[in-house]
Formats: sequence, C-alpha cells, structure tokens
Amino acid sequence: MSALKMTSEFPIFPELSPDDIQFVADYGVRRTYPKNSILVSEGDPSDLFYIILSGKVKVFLSDDKGKEVLLSIQGEGEYFGELALIDEAPRSASVMTLETCQMAVVSRAGFERCLEEHPEFAMGLIRSLVKRIRSLTEQVKGLALLDVYGRVANTLLHMATAQDGKMVIDQRLTHQDIANMVGASREMVSRIMKDLSTGGYIRIEDRRIVIPGKFPASW
Repeated sequence: MSALKMTSEFPIFPELSPDDIQFVADYGVRRTYPKNSILVSEGDPSDLFYIILSGKVKVFLSDDKGKEVLLSIQGEGEYFGELALIDEAPRSASVMTLETCQMAVVSRAGFERCLEEHPEFAMGLIRSLVKRIRSLTEQVKGLALLDVYGRVANTLLHMATAQDGKMVIDQRLTHQDIANMVGASREMVSRIMKDLSTGGYIRIEDRRIVIPGKFPASW
C-alpha cells in the first residue's frame, strides 16, 4: 500500500497525470510538524524533499542579527528542497512552518530513483523550476527598478490568483510579512496599504487581501 494518498487536487506538477503523482507519492512518507518548526536551515546540508499536504510555510533568508527577507509563503500542493538534492549544495534558504503542517517527505535516494524510473516526473520538475526562475527574475526586476509603492503593488499582484472575477491573495499576510518581501519598514508598508485601501485598490475580506481592479499606472 502507498505510504500516502495524493490526487489531482494537488497541483504540484500540473504536467503530470494523477497516476504519475501517485507514483511520486509512493517514494515518500507522511510527517506532521507543529507550528514554528524549522524544517530547513540556510547553509545546512540536507537530503530531504518536502511536499506540503496541508498547512503553510514561509521561505526566508536571515542574517546574524535576525533580520529576515521573506522570499515566499507556500501552501498545500507546493514543494521545496529539490535544489539541494539536484546539485548537492547547502540549502539556499530557510523554511519554517506557519501552522501545523502535514508533509510528504522524500529522501535523496527515493528522489533519485523517482527521477531515474519516471521520466515524466523529471520533465515536470524541470518545467516547474523554469517557472520559478522566471518568477524570481520578475521579483528581482521589481526590487531593482520600482519605488516602495511599486514594489508593494508588484508583490501583491504577483501573489494574487483569479477567483470569481477578482484577484485574491489566500495567504494571510501581515504588514511585516510584506515589508520583509519588499525591503521596506513595516511603518511604510502600513501607510501604503492604507492608501491602497482608501483608494479602493484593495480590500480585506476574511483576513485575505482582495484586488478588485487595477493599481495606478504611475506605480
């Protein structure tokens, strides 16, 4: 019997069929991690690949003074840890649970067997990595060329997904989270979010950020 059950509801590798996804799942085991657990530490070696079955994690960088740069928040159906398994280099970022999480955890040996025995998985992974690289390129472009207002707007638009005719950010972000993403102070982000809300460019529904229209072109 498979160690865990996955279906097409998990959009980890959209290029793969449900049977292919189940095949990948056979290489993993299910583990539960409490809130605020550090799963991966930047700079450490590791031989585990993680698939998020439920819950949310944050991917971040930090310095020796505790200052953080938030790279992303990931949830159900997303994954991390594949880079260190592919190039065997130390972890490039840290990952911490934001709530209790269930994970499918695949060892290096299982990951390599899956790549060797299942070419469709390898191609799906390559396509997903390309998408991540393009996304990171856009983020770097925004940080380099936009002012703080523009960086906040760009980050919100990048994280939002279309739902019922509007753009919604499902992750429950604090102003500090957004500040850590765009390289600004929490106070500045709070002022910008207030301006965006007052102008009708965003609204808060059930603690989620909703974008009903377009941001000003000048941003």
